[in-house]
Amino acid sequence: MKEVFCIGELLIDFVAEKQGNNLSEAKEFTKKAGGAPANVACAIARLGGKSSFMGCVGNDPFGNFLLNVLEEEGVNISLAQRSEEFTTLAFVSIDEDGERDFVFSRGADKEFKYSPSIKNMFYNNMVHFGAATALLGGNLEEAYGRFLFDAITHDAFVSFDPNYRADLWKNKEDIFIKKCMPFIEKSTLCKFSLEEAKLLSNKEDILDACAFFHEMGTKVVTVTMGAEGTLLSSHKKAEIVPSIPVKAVDTTGAGDAFIGCFLQQISGLKETNELIADFDLLVKMVAKANKAGAITTQNYGAIRSLPTQDQLNT
Repeated sequence: MKEVFCIGELLIDFVAEKQGNNLSEAKEFTKKAGGAPANVACAIARLGGKSSFMGCVGNDPFGNFLLNVLEEEGVNISLAQRSEEFTTLAFVSIDEDGERDFVFSRGADKEFKYSPSIKNMFYNNMVHFGAATALLGGNLEEAYGRFLFDAITHDAFVSFDPNYRADLWKNKEDIFIKKCMPFIEKSTLCKFSLEEAKLLSNKEDILDACAFFHEMGTKVVTVTMGAEGTLLSSHKKAEIVPSIPVKAVDTTGAGDAFIGCFLQQISGLKETNELIADFDLLVKMVAKANKAGAITTQNYGAIRSLPTQDQLNT
C-alpha cells in the first residue's frame, strides 16, 4: 500500500451550528479540527490507508489540539511543523441546507518550510496538494512548489484539489488561476468542484472544461456536482457517476472525504497506470468516493463525520 502525503493547512474551524449561514448573526461557536489537506489525510487513515500530514500549526493549545486529533485518527504527524505564529483559524456558519459562510484568520499554516530530506519519502508513493491557503504566499507556497518538483522527479502519483475559497481571492481570481496551472499540468488526478472547473478552465460547458484540463496534462479529472453526481473524465471518455441521495446537515469536508476515499483506493493498486487505462475501475472508485462524501454531510464537523470502511461497505 502506497503512503499518501497530504500538504497544506491544518486549522481550527469555529463552527456556528444551526444559526444560519450569516456569520454576523452567529452567537455561539464550536471548536473543530479542519483544513482540507488534513481532512483528506484523516479520510485516508480512517479507511485503512497510510497518510502523512505536512503542514504547520502554532506552538499553542490549538496547535496541540489539532495534532492530537490527527494522531488519534491514525495520521502520521512526524512531518508536521510548529511555529510561534498563532494557529490559523476559520470561522464557519452553516444554514439548514448545510451551506457555509467562511471567514479566515491566517496564522501558522503559512510558515511551513521546505525540507529537502522529505523528497526521498515520495518515491513510488503519492502526494496530494490541497490548495485552500497554500497559494496565498509565505513559506508554505514556496514549499508547495518545491515539493511538486520533488514528487514529479521521484515518480510519485500527484493529486491536486484547488480548494477555491472566494473570500480569499476576491478581485484576485486571475492570480489564483495562474498559480493553479502548474499543478494541473503535472497532476495525474485533479478534483474540482463545478465552480472551480469553470473558473480554472474559463469554460461554461463542463465537458469542454475537462478537455481543457486534459490538454494541460491531467490524466484523470473529477468534477463534484453535489446532488447531480460526479463527472469523471479520462482518455476522452466521460461519465456522470450518480450521487447518494441524502439530506445534508453540513457539507464541510464532503469533497475532502470524496478525494480521500478515492486516493485510499488508488493507494492499494500495484501500478497506478492500470487506473488510467481502466475506466470501469475508475467509475467503481468514484461511486465509492461519492458515498464517502454523502456520509460526511450527515453530521457537523468534517473529521468526526468521515466514514469508516464498514460504513462504506453497508
